[in-house]
Amino acid sequence: MATSITSPAMPGTQTLRLRKQPDASTKPAAPRRDRHAGLLQDQLRRSQRGPWTPGLSVAFRMLIMIRVGAAMYSNIQDCDEVFNFFEPLHYLFKGYAFQTWELSPEYAIRSWAYILLHFPATLVPGLLNATSKRTSFFAVRIALGAVCSFCEAKFYRTVVEQMNYRLGRYLLFMLMFSAGMWNASTAFLPSSFAMYTTMMACSYWFKPASNTDAYRTLATTVYFALGAIVGWPFALAIAIPYVFEELVVYGHDKVADGEWRKWFMARLTRLIGCGVVAATIFIPVVGIDSLAYDKLTITPWNIIHYNILGGSERGPDLYGTEPWYFYFLNLILNFNILLPLALVSIPALGITYRFDRRRLGLTRPGRNESSPFTLMALRLLPFYLWLGILTAQQHKEERFMYPVYPLLCFNAATTIYLARGWLETTYVYFTKSPYQASKASLFPWATFSIVLLSAIIGISRILALYQYYHAPMDVVSHFEFSELPRLLNVTGLLPEQIKKTETPSKYDKENLVDLTPIHMFNLNLCIGKEWYRFPSHFHVPDSINVNFIKSEFDGMLPRHFVESAGSDALWKWDGTRFVPPDLNDLNREEPSRYVEPSTCDYLIDLDFPDRGGPPSPLEPRYAIEEKSWERVACYKFVDAANSNPMTKLLWVPLSEWTSLNSYGDYCLLKNKARAKARESKIWASP
Repeated sequence: MATSITSPAMPGTQTLRLRKQPDASTKPAAPRRDRHAGLLQDQLRRSQRGPWTPGLSVAFRMLIMIRVGAAMYSNIQDCDEVFNFFEPLHYLFKGYAFQTWELSPEYAIRSWAYILLHFPATLVPGLLNATSKRTSFFAVRIALGAVCSFCEAKFYRTVVEQMNYRLGRYLLFMLMFSAGMWNASTAFLPSSFAMYTTMMACSYWFKPASNTDAYRTLATTVYFALGAIVGWPFALAIAIPYVFEELVVYGHDKVADGEWRKWFMARLTRLIGCGVVAATIFIPVVGIDSLAYDKLTITPWNIIHYNILGGSERGPDLYGTEPWYFYFLNLILNFNILLPLALVSIPALGITYRFDRRRLGLTRPGRNESSPFTLMALRLLPFYLWLGILTAQQHKEERFMYPVYPLLCFNAATTIYLARGWLETTYVYFTKSPYQASKASLFPWATFSIVLLSAIIGISRILALYQYYHAPMDVVSHFEFSELPRLLNVTGLLPEQIKKTETPSKYDKENLVDLTPIHMFNLNLCIGKEWYRFPSHFHVPDSINVNFIKSEFDGMLPRHFVESAGSDALWKWDGTRFVPPDLNDLNREEPSRYVEPSTCDYLIDLDFPDRGGPPSPLEPRYAIEEKSWERVACYKFVDAANSNPMTKLLWVPLSEWTSLNSYGDYCLLKNKARAKARESKIWASP
């Protein structure tokens, strides 16, 4: 602000203005951060304004819109998510559910502490007067999506500030549009929890270490420990490069000659101290699990013991093994071109170190200084390390890779950024004009094209998952919102406030029917070979009995929890502490799990009409047995074995594309004989 000492002057008159002295109490504005101070530094357009990189709040809002979509529309990818996590959560919520051997006090390899973390989300819909349990299922997913969105935004901003703003922008869009992150972000799995904590740990680790920044070490150590203790203990292997850097790499420190031992002991002491603080996370986890199982229980140790020290007769290999290339195929499916880019990130860094060293900041670090090349290589290493460890294991599942999904995107974004640097260097070499290179549109268009192509393929894969494999969720939705209200209608039990129509199967989901009278029928909903796609009791109204019928599967299916006498209590001690005699850790079939198909009122089954050969005696084609079963509702489900290899993986809005697929019928079937006896009379209201 300035003041004038002259009156309004005539044209051409010179004036003098004096700047007002600043108030002594006014704090000077903080200096703007140099956007070229990261580990990777642009060599062109350094004086120009950088491209747009959203702040933490904007990035969070961008991400959460997509994550809420994933919460509402993504499929359940793994039966382990249902039976080991959603089902015990439902047990806490309602007092009944399926129980797996992992939740038996005899084995205790699933943590009730982790499950309890999600319990508050199940109560939110009730506070909003929601009546369907489905809303609690989606509330849990939305809560997970919100947590994941914050972790992603925090991770992205750290990359912007500590690495390079362009690199961070590539990372953000890779996180937003990859099919892998779509699946993992809202999955109720310890591996997804470990993914969240890995992002938070890296958001502190990616700042170079310094003996004056103890909080960085504490935060990084606590987040890595949180993911391992509460989530998945094996995820601690991701922290190996961090521990190496903390103990060996100088980071921001400059160590004088003869001071190395003192410096190392200071780093070691700090790391051990932070580890001791992080280990206190064991206290609530062990306490909750010990109360739940009624004995001293250290769940992370039980997981390690079973998977590594279980012996030859038990262990993870009982539940399926895959060839060495399983993860490469799976990651190509979920991340498309980002996987090869991620795999070449460290070689790409080596090429940059050889031919474009100025992009790494220091050209010749001193003897007691850390090279940006070393720091960057350590940050790229966890993805390679995790992929190598998991590839060496016989038992492989998609969810095992979840903890490093964001790091895969980070490695891929690094390769794109470094490749852009090669293009710029090559252009300058041949044109001898850095000015022309700074004006060329080749470089932004090249990187934009790669990121855009990856996003398009990722969105196509996401749509394919919904269009081709969402039928299990649609069937249980039809059962609750259409079939059960129809049953109440034809038996005279439909509440008076719901108008009966000539087409009673078409009910508005916004005008929900009170299904309480359904308990009068004691309905049995059965599942055979589709047991592993059951989306949990959250999708089945109360008083519906869910049971299994025999199929070709010869492993051990879950049993029903002991129903809790204190169903209104927060904890169902009688069920979590009961040791079932019919559960084993050998995946040995238990015949008591099955009921006869003739006792089922409804059956969920998948029928593939294009598959030749006679059906198995244990898996007959119930959907075409018109004498015994009536199709209530059927939805398309892609027959992967008889479909085009490309069209079954990606979705394109062209009939010529989708017609190359073969489809099965994912059906809700009704037992005609039992339905006739039930629906042929008018029931008195309770």
